[in-house]
Amino acid sequence: MQAIPADRSAEAAAPRRLPGFAAQVMLVLRKDLAIEARTGEVVVSSGFFAVLCVVLVSLALFGGPTTGQLVAAGAIWISVAFATVLALGRSWQREREEAALDGLLVAPIDKSALFVGKALSVLGFLFAIEIVVIPLAALFFSIDLIRMGPGVVAIALVATPGIAATGTLFGSMTVRTQARDLLLAVVLFPLLAPTLLTAVVATRELFGGLALSELGDYFLLMGVFDLMFGAGGVALFGTLIER
Repeated sequence: MQAIPADRSAEAAAPRRLPGFAAQVMLVLRKDLAIEARTGEVVVSSGFFAVLCVVLVSLALFGGPTTGQLVAAGAIWISVAFATVLALGRSWQREREEAALDGLLVAPIDKSALFVGKALSVLGFLFAIEIVVIPLAALFFSIDLIRMGPGVVAIALVATPGIAATGTLFGSMTVRTQARDLLLAVVLFPLLAPTLLTAVVATRELFGGLALSELGDYFLLMGVFDLMFGAGGVALFGTLIER
């Protein structure tokens, strides 16, 4: 018999090292992004729904430039809120099909890494929707996006992570329920309310002429919500997702 080299036998006997936390997060994130790049079902369906919300609000409530500046903030974030529910429903439906979620749960990855990866994918979907919704709202409501665009982008960058983290955490509760869409809306909207209300008021004040530097309290409050729901998701996701 041919002798097996000692270094090769030692390598075979040594246990495989699991990827680190960041690598696990990237595995989950790449999986969701690859599926979305192939199908486009989350961004396209949620994006069309968000655009429809903006169009309907603009037709129903627009009453001139002054009124438009006040209504535009609500139109943007109402569209994002409803698009979030739709995006979460489609995202978690993928995990229900063919026991994909069970495969993720038995995989040698940390449950908190699964949460962070899913939250980042949802965050990417929402950013893609906001890229369409914000310019459209600016067009319909006569908002000077060149002057106010940086402020709106800053508000979106701070508010959206909290929305994504909250939706990912409590969206996992609906994976194995029958009335999942109803339960997701009932559970999610009250939890999103603090972040959404702060974002609406900050955007309204910005459109009303308040300088970005004077919105510090709103940014601080949204940052607190981001940290609270992000840390809560990392701590509680494993408990909520298990059978």
